[in-house]
This record gives sequence, structure tokens and C-alpha cells, in this order.
Amino acid sequence: MTSPSLGKVWFVGAGPGDPELITLKGQRLLGQAGAVLFAGSLVDRAVTQFAPAHCEVRDSKDMTLEAMSDWLVSQAQRHHTVVRLQTGDPGLYGALIEMARPLEARGIEWAVVPGVSSAMASMAAAGESMTLPEVTQSVIFTRVAGRTPMPEGEDLAALAAHRCTLCVFLSITLLHKVQEGLRAAGWPEHSPMLVVHKASWPQQERVVRGTLADIRQRCREAGIVSQAMVVASPTLGSLHWPDLTRSKLYDPTFTHRFRKATA
Repeated sequence: MTSPSLGKVWFVGAGPGDPELITLKGQRLLGQAGAVLFAGSLVDRAVTQFAPAHCEVRDSKDMTLEAMSDWLVSQAQRHHTVVRLQTGDPGLYGALIEMARPLEARGIEWAVVPGVSSAMASMAAAGESMTLPEVTQSVIFTRVAGRTPMPEGEDLAALAAHRCTLCVFLSITLLHKVQEGLRAAGWPEHSPMLVVHKASWPQQERVVRGTLADIRQRCREAGIVSQAMVVASPTLGSLHWPDLTRSKLYDPTFTHRFRKATA
């Protein structure tokens, strides 16, 4: 049960990097905040420009989970609106539930404002689509095992067997494992791959294209070792294909409730 004397903590998705890609709701809450805790190692500090001058802004990059939880609790005891600003979307590869549990235990109200994921921003940067009719209609967000193991049945080879779009987070330093997983699933060496470093970050975004055979070497040559999205997809490069299956929604031979077929 929440206490009326306590403020509310908002977990706000800052988006992939460009300050303008935060949602209007997220920007409004920042403008009302008495305190903001932002993930400085991943979120551009420029996003905090939307906070008022009197707002207490704290970078969490040197804090433990316990320290962050204590800070959010203490700020909720002083301010009506407290914002935890997280990269991308708070519910994807973030410690949302871990930070929300102490708030829940102390009766502090909390809520989530979704944000644009770096997966979407990466495909936008490259001018690519995650899905195409009769090519793939599925997208998998995943990562490869590092210091955090993968649950049983979620190794990359098992997921890659679906031959759909794979957006691989947190794995640029483990690109050799990404290659191993795709090869184990039978992807050919010429399969197109995409790596986007700091998608949407002004003056910092970089796009590297390659194949399963050479993407690791291309990233080495580009010096990309952090904050990168790895994409393997049968849709990559489709802008220049000689033929493409049309979407039924816009096909003149297709009838739906807003339009009758004309051909």
C-alpha cells in the first residue's frame, strides 16, 4: 500500500541516445522532477537538460543497486516526482524489477514510461526493416552468454535456427560467440550483418555493414568495442533487391474494410 506523504518514482526510458527521442511524457516528467537519477554510462547527460534548474541530478554509474535504491527512497521522501532515467526502454536489459522491489516494500508508488529501444534506432540508422512479407515476420531480442549465463534453451544457436531477425544486445565484445551461434544454426558465411555503435547519438553514431564471415574484422578495424547493437537478419539490404513481395495491406488487388480491390 502506498503512502500519500511519499512522492512517486518514475522509471523513464531515455531512448537510445538522441535527447529528442525521449517521449513527450518522459520529457514532461523530467520537467516536474525534484530529483533525477540517470545512468551516465549509457544515457547522454544532454537528456537531463529537460530537468528544472533546482532539480537534484545524480549520475548512477558509480553506484551499486543498494545505493541506487536508497537514493530513490530518500528522494521520494522529499520530492513529489522522482525520475530514474534509463537507457532505451526500462523493461529491456535493465534492473527495473530489482529497483522497484525496495520501493514496493516501503510503500512508495512507482510507474514506468517506455522508451525507444536501441534495436529500433539501429535499424532506423541503417535504413533497414526488421520484418518483410514472406521473408520474416518475427524479431528476437537476445544476447550471448558472458558473465551472466543464458537460461536453458536460449543459447544463440537455438534462437538463430528460426532464421528471423536477431537483435543481439550487450555482445559486441563477444562477437566471436555471435558468429559461432549463427554458424551452428546453419547461417551461411555470406549472411548480411549489421553493427551500429551508439545508434542516434549526435556525432557519435557509426554503422558497420558486413557478412557473417567478416563482420568481426570490420568492427575491429572501426574500433567498435562498446555500446553497439549487432543485427543478423534475412531482411538486411532489401532496399536494393531486384524483387520484393508486396504488403497485402497496400496491394491494389487486396480488399479490406477501408478499401475495395481495384485490380
